[in-house]
Amino acid sequence: MKKIRWTGVVTVFPITVMMVACSSTTTAPAGSTQTQTAPVVKKEPVLYTGKSCLSQMAGMAGRWQPDAVPFHMESGLNAESNGHDGKSTIWRGMFASPSRRTYKVFTCSGSRLRDEAAIGVTSTAETAYGPTVPALMFQSFLLTTDSDKAYALAQEKGGTTLLEKDPQQPVLYTLDWNAKQKQLLWVVIYGSAPNQSKGIGVIDASTGKFLRAAK
Repeated sequence: MKKIRWTGVVTVFPITVMMVACSSTTTAPAGSTQTQTAPVVKKEPVLYTGKSCLSQMAGMAGRWQPDAVPFHMESGLNAESNGHDGKSTIWRGMFASPSRRTYKVFTCSGSRLRDEAAIGVTSTAETAYGPTVPALMFQSFLLTTDSDKAYALAQEKGGTTLLEKDPQQPVLYTLDWNAKQKQLLWVVIYGSAPNQSKGIGVIDASTGKFLRAAK
């Protein structure tokens, strides 16, 4: 605290000292209070790669059913993230329990938006799955190439040109098992929906190899 320096000459008389002391004392008006308002800290959203969220969702799914395995994952688009750099504040994964023949949809959220899932991992109710689901199941450890790497590969194969035309071009990601080719595939979609894509890149999610481009 800064000390106040007195530069004037003070004549020492008892009565004068008492008067100065009284006049320098300030009394706050009755009923008045002084409050300090703490600054509001805005909580920023958390952007995740697909692998990070798959791991979090797999942990929650395992607590639901020990034999639960994923059979589909996809990213979401919102005002916080357009999918660039392989990241999103919302990822959804479908996990099935072969022993129960049911599945749940898990959401991994880093979003601060009111209309999105609460931050963390949440899930829907348990639902019976159809006959096509078993062929789509895969093990989480097969995902070794993350979504940010898939994005970089797609950029090298034509995605850069699309973003030059539209820097705000949204990018979606899906992760699925191709039972015929025995491959776990990232599909990088330049568009707000698969049926509205301006370009697609397909990457082997285990080897990191770019497989093909499509529209």
